Amino acid sequence: MALRATQGTGRIVATLRRVARPFSTDAVVESDYKRGEIGKVSGIPEEHLTRKVIIYSPARTATQQGSGKLGKWKINFISTLKWENPLMGWTSTGDPYAHVGDSALGFDSEEAAKSFAERHGWDYVVKKPKTPLLKAKSYSDNFKWKGKPQPEN
Repeated sequence: MALRATQGTGRIVATLRRVARPFSTDAVVESDYKRGEIGKVSGIPEEHLTRKVIIYSPARTATQQGSGKLGKWKINFISTLKWENPLMGWTSTGDPYAHVGDSALGFDSEEAAKSFAERHGWDYVVKKPKTPLLKAKSYSDNFKWKGKPQPEN
């Protein structure tokens, strides 16, 4: 059944309008959460509801000086349940959230990270990013005349 592009598109849109249902008002979630409400209904065990997290903006990596990840914010959990595996020497942990922040919890702004932590009932500490003081340098400064050499004593 070959249809022209305009006829096919119009028919598909008309069919979708007939079939699609509007969202019910019961499915709309209100955004006025109190501190810790999401954590209580999410099924997370009680001992993990009162966690302490660090909110920070990661620094650039030493090998990649691009600006792609600048301005992003992450949440890391403070974990104290670590020990060294006696057989292999690996660091082991009994904390299920030990590696969650490194990969999953990234935010576009500090405020978004703070509100996420508050909604889950976590206490947080914000580490402000440190901006390095860059001195203007030129490669030619390496060969500039610096005056007579000083005699060594």
